[in-house]
Amino acid sequence: MRTIENPILTGFHPDPSILRVGDDYYIATSTFEWFPGVELYHSRDLRHWEMLPSPLNRRSQLDMIGNCDSGGVWAPCLSYSDGLYYLIYTDMKSKHGAYKDSHNYLVTAADIKGPWSDPVYLNSSGFDPSLYHEEDGTKWLLNMLWDYRAANHSFAGIVIQEYSRAEQRLIGPVKTIFTGTSIGLTEAPHIYKQNGYYYLVTAEGGTEYEHAVTVARSRSLFGPYEVDPANPVLTSKDTDAYLQKAGHGSLVQTQDGAWYLAHLCGRPVKNRRCILGRETALQKCYWTEDDWIRVEGGSRPQTFVEVPDLPEFYPQTESNKDDFTGEYLKKYWKSLRRPFTEEWITWNEREGYLRLKGGESLNSLHRQSLLARRLNSLDTEVETCVDFHPVTFQQMAGLIFYYDTMDHVYLFVSHDEEEGRCVGMLRTVFGAYEEPTVRISIPDEGEVYLKGVLQQEWLQLYYSADGKVWQAVGDSMDISHLSDDTADDVRFTGTFTGICSQDLSGTKLAADFRYFDYRT
Repeated sequence: MRTIENPILTGFHPDPSILRVGDDYYIATSTFEWFPGVELYHSRDLRHWEMLPSPLNRRSQLDMIGNCDSGGVWAPCLSYSDGLYYLIYTDMKSKHGAYKDSHNYLVTAADIKGPWSDPVYLNSSGFDPSLYHEEDGTKWLLNMLWDYRAANHSFAGIVIQEYSRAEQRLIGPVKTIFTGTSIGLTEAPHIYKQNGYYYLVTAEGGTEYEHAVTVARSRSLFGPYEVDPANPVLTSKDTDAYLQKAGHGSLVQTQDGAWYLAHLCGRPVKNRRCILGRETALQKCYWTEDDWIRVEGGSRPQTFVEVPDLPEFYPQTESNKDDFTGEYLKKYWKSLRRPFTEEWITWNEREGYLRLKGGESLNSLHRQSLLARRLNSLDTEVETCVDFHPVTFQQMAGLIFYYDTMDHVYLFVSHDEEEGRCVGMLRTVFGAYEEPTVRISIPDEGEVYLKGVLQQEWLQLYYSADGKVWQAVGDSMDISHLSDDTADDVRFTGTFTGICSQDLSGTKLAADFRYFDYRT
């Protein structure tokens, strides 16, 4: 046996769906408003994971323009049958108030790396859909049912309906098969058949500090389901576990018959705030004599876990310094809500530079020109160099630490009527706009180097004219507001860092970035 250290996917990687096909393991995770949609990883040893191309990479599959913060792709489910990979996902259009506009889709591919099909629309009755492939060839869609009515519990249970591959639609009646346990907030259903039972694995307790994995079983796919008397199978509620928020799990069986549970977790920095967002961990499981599944070491998540001694997998990795000279963008790059098109981004228009055409404001839910990657370490230094010559205060470009439209920190180059070309810093905290420092005048010509140094929750920003001599911009600031845990409304993404450009005058003035260096 060998040992892994959790989390296995660091930074924003929530809602893992794990799958084995032959000797290959795959994990799909949620991406919410970040494009392209769904993150995919591949491994052959459960220890080393390689990022694959995202499957939802064109607007015909995922149109998120206007989607709310923490909307977009929720809880994908990855499965394999009939020589095809099946990917189910929710596109959450709005989530505020009593309602959830949650549209569920299916795409397929013969190769995990794509191309993936255009989507088949399934339903909109709730979120966290999954697909169960029965031994007789039938296919069944499960999802949680959302009830908006004031007198009812909004998490109304788990429903099932048959999916017809021939007709590419749902057919037959919708049946509620499970209404949850006393923990409540039942979601994220997955079904597994083992030991003559159908096992229904769900998430309960909400996706914060009372989160849990629960299990029920039945001799029939349609129930009734018997609740595991030892539930929850996994939780960090009321513990001092290193991995908090443990829940939303899916199971996989290895080639030698061992079982593992992939689940999300969070690592709080201060005041139970998780700047990195919800991450993915793996726990070893076993079956009891009376046919219930258990996590080794008990229901509290383990940081160090044994995995089978499989042949070592050597993933292909991409450099954390991007000089934008490749034919394609690196797979770790994400945009907000929209595909990479020449309407706003090019990396061959000026040799050796990535060009961002000025987009909408950092509050926009539509067409921001922002390119970012997930933050996966709290001891990180990021640096970029921008060639940008604004002529109005409405034009900005620079280095961003971004959670969502309500919370971000921005070091930028702009123009001021008195200072001329200048460096400034702004932040938005819980939706309140702030400028903690005065704008600093810089020469009209030449590139500008921008840097951020993060140590736990403390971020210090710098600028330089030559990339050698650096001047601090403002004081070190606490960025723990860039987390799931600080808003009045529940939200679900982690912190990203990257580059962006705004032109609020509408002329789309371009900013040219020579590199982006991410160091841990």
